[in-house]
Order: sequence, then C-alpha cells, then structure tokens
Amino acid sequence: MGGVQPVFFHVDVNSAYLSWIALKRLEEDPEGVDLRTIPSAVGGDESRRHGIILAKSVPAKKFGIVTGEPVAQARRKCPRLVLASPDFRYFNTQSNRLMQLLKGYAPEVYQFSIDEAFCDMTGTRKLYGDPVEFALRLKDEIRDTLKFTVNIGVAPNMLLAKMASDFQKPDRVHTLFEEEIPGKMWPLPIGDLFFVGKKTAAKLNSVGILTIGDAAAADRRMLSNYLGKMGDMVWNFANGIDDGALLSRRTPDNKGYSNETTTGEDVTDIETARMILLSLTETVAVRIRADHSVISTVSVYFRDDHFVNSSRQITLADPTDITDVIYENVCRLFQGLWKGQPLRLLGVSCSRAAEKGPVQMTLFDNERNEKLEKLNAALDSVRARYGYGSVKRASLMKQENRARTPDEMYRKDQHT
Repeated sequence: MGGVQPVFFHVDVNSAYLSWIALKRLEEDPEGVDLRTIPSAVGGDESRRHGIILAKSVPAKKFGIVTGEPVAQARRKCPRLVLASPDFRYFNTQSNRLMQLLKGYAPEVYQFSIDEAFCDMTGTRKLYGDPVEFALRLKDEIRDTLKFTVNIGVAPNMLLAKMASDFQKPDRVHTLFEEEIPGKMWPLPIGDLFFVGKKTAAKLNSVGILTIGDAAAADRRMLSNYLGKMGDMVWNFANGIDDGALLSRRTPDNKGYSNETTTGEDVTDIETARMILLSLTETVAVRIRADHSVISTVSVYFRDDHFVNSSRQITLADPTDITDVIYENVCRLFQGLWKGQPLRLLGVSCSRAAEKGPVQMTLFDNERNEKLEKLNAALDSVRARYGYGSVKRASLMKQENRARTPDEMYRKDQHT
C-alpha cells in the first residue's frame, strides 16, 4: 500500500429491528407515534410460550429490558411496553438500501450481518478527506436519506472498528486507534470484549481477569491453556490484534441467497433454534421466489459460544423454491450437526440458483408441492401488499408449540 495506513469503518444500525419497524409504521401512518421515542420492542407474540425480545427502544432499555429475554418478563418490567411483530422482508429491504449506499463510497464493503458492515476505507483520504470527518458526514447522510441512525467506528483494523462502534449510542462516530486502546478499551469490563460471552467472562473473572486490560496484560500461554482456542482470541483481541477471525465470520461464500442472525442470548434448546431457522428460511425463500428462481443446495451454519464455526450442506434431488421443502432440509442438517453446545449465531444459505422451469417429480411430490406452491404464492401476495407480519404460517405457530419437521406438519394437516 506504499505506506498508506489502513482505515476501517464499522457501520452498525442502532437498534436495527426496532428502528426499521418504527420506520415502516411511519411510512404507513406519517402521523403515528415513532416507536423509537416510547418504551417499545420487537418480539414474538405474547401468547406464545417462546416469544423473546429481538430489539428494544432506548426508553425501553431504561426499564431494564434486554434483548433475548422472554416477552412476558419484559412486560412485567414495563406494563405499557408497545410490542411490534418483526417483518423480516422489510428488514432485508432496509439492509440492502444501507449496503448499496455504503458501496457507493467504500472500495470494499464486507457485510457482517443484516444490520452491520465493515468498510475498508484505506487510501480514500484524497477522495473524502479526513476519515473521521467523512465518517461524520456518512453517518448524517444515512440518517437523512435512509431515515434511521447508525454508529460508525473508525480504526486501523476491523476488530477495533467493531469495538469503537459499540461505544456510546446512538447516532455517533467513535475512533479507536492504537494509541487510544489503553484509555478507551482496556478499562472496559472483559465481557465487553467482542465475542466474550457471559460464561467466558465469568471464567475469566474467576481467575482475576476483570477488565480487557487485565486480559491484555495476562500471560498468553496461560489464557490458551485455560480457554483453549478461545484464550488465544481473547489475548489477541484485548491487545487490539485482528487475527482475521472477524473476516472469517462472514456468511459462507454463496452466489445464491442467505440470511443469518446473531442472538442476544445463547440458544440452548432445539425449539428456539428451529423457530429461528424457520424465520431465516422464510426470508430466504421469499427472495428466491421473488427472483423466479429455484435452488439446488441448502446449507445451515452456526457459531457457538467458543467462537467455533460449523456448517453442513446438502444437494437436493430436485431444485425448489418452496419454504417447507427448504426448511425440512435445514432441520435435517441442523439435527445432524448440532451437539447441544450454546449457539450465538445461526444462518441459512441456499445456492446453485437457476431460473425456475418445469421439474420432474413423483406423483406424491407433485401433489404435495403443488399445494405448498399455492400456499407460498398466497402468503407472498398478502405480505407484498400488507407487510411480512400481516399473516403467519400455521407451521410456524405449531413449531413454537412442539418441534416438528415440515413433513410431519404436512402429513398431520392432511388428515385434520
């Protein structure tokens, strides 16, 4: 790079799901209340046993409401909490708008999740001037044109940019250059270090490592012996060293369709995992059908609480765009891959996309798929007109009550 200093932005949407659902409601009713200004949250139906909070407003946070807690528990903390259902199709639309805006400025954009991305701004000073001043202008442009706010972290590597963007929120730009690490990062609790969860933080606390600075000053070999692979990562991250783990965290290379979510709390039970995977599958399948495509490969992937990635894929006998067929294979893959370890991220990916055309099927498959295609078409039509949350699949509600595969759901529904 000829001596040019690397510069990275980490762009993170403030309370993304809550901000986006608030924006959607204001588009539908400009005179309505902005959910961002009142105690509100995005989460599951309160009548469901496993409904959780996906995102909350700043006023809701003041009541102690946290992402990942049961909706019923949040309601006890704040009886007047306004709860909104998620609209994943709309969320994807807003995410795509943000990524397109960023790609108009950054030479390289690495989408990290649905609501955050890294921008490699190295060598752009001559184009945009001082990186921090440009980050301020970019933040304001996102707020003024897309109507939601972001935090931007500015740093010499992805890790430090990620840490910087998590400083005071919302609608802020923060820097974390190497000389700022001792003053800005080391005093923070060890649990604030990227990807150090509650269990790892508790283990580190038990040996006297309370802050990020404590981990930075600790013996690296001791951390490695104590935490295994996670120990090396903790030492590197605490010292501001980006070991490439963040870049490898991106969704598997895929020319098809994918969606993933980072959970607020560890996922430890099969029912919750299947609910999340069904929501992800729904959004992926909607996009496949919108492109009049079919896919031949289905993948599921996850990351556990020890920063270990796992994935598995299957090639289908017949290409498909049917949610239930994709989800059936997602469940089969997940059950064969997951060993019960706590999960922090889950994702679904579909690839080997092709234009939809006639498919040779057995008589049973043809009858079944015709019914499922009609169901998908009806759901897509209603959601396109009234929003993703306007209709809920019966299979999703049944899945929340008892874990079953779509094939089990289909067979049971045919006899009721």
